[in-house]
Amino acid sequence: MKIAVLGATGQTGQYLVNQALQQGHTVTAIVRNPGKLAVHHDNLKVVEGDIFSEDSLKSHFKGQDVIMSCLGFPTSFFSGVTGYTLSMRAMVSAMRQTRVNRIITMTSWYTEPNSGTQSPYLIRFLLLPMIRSVLTNMFEMEQFLQKSDDINWTVVRPPGLKNLPASAQEFMTHEGYFGCFTQITYNMFSYLVQIGLV
Repeated sequence: MKIAVLGATGQTGQYLVNQALQQGHTVTAIVRNPGKLAVHHDNLKVVEGDIFSEDSLKSHFKGQDVIMSCLGFPTSFFSGVTGYTLSMRAMVSAMRQTRVNRIITMTSWYTEPNSGTQSPYLIRFLLLPMIRSVLTNMFEMEQFLQKSDDINWTVVRPPGLKNLPASAQEFMTHEGYFGCFTQITYNMFSYLVQIGLV
């Protein structure tokens, strides 16, 4: 399978790239700074691209089977976060122009505005207000994808990612929402394979 990965220089992205290569896939890592990706492999192509430009992305999307995004944007106390929606709009536009139909992207738990009402006190009153601008933009991106009827998309919402060795642990899910996981490692690619998304 030919996979284009965005966010490949981040912690999750690097694990995703490594696992895809280990499973025999061909990976194109689209990055802002190619020197930041410390992975080398015959089936890996590292290219420079602008995640906010459909023109920059479409040349790298051509011929791909799936686009996988592990992009992350920091929270901002002075202005709203917009990176998730702006980059996804560019990605979807580039996908349409290159006839790539499949995208998998990662957001987080608590993206839906009222999803934290039953969460523990520290999460509800400390963590969620601190990262609300990120979660709000993630939710806006998810809403954008839901309106993209011509795109085969999947949003993965891990509750937490830990830097632990990959495991063969199975996850129970159901369509439309992911079940409660007590732990998810950075075995992201294997996780997506296990639940039949790749």
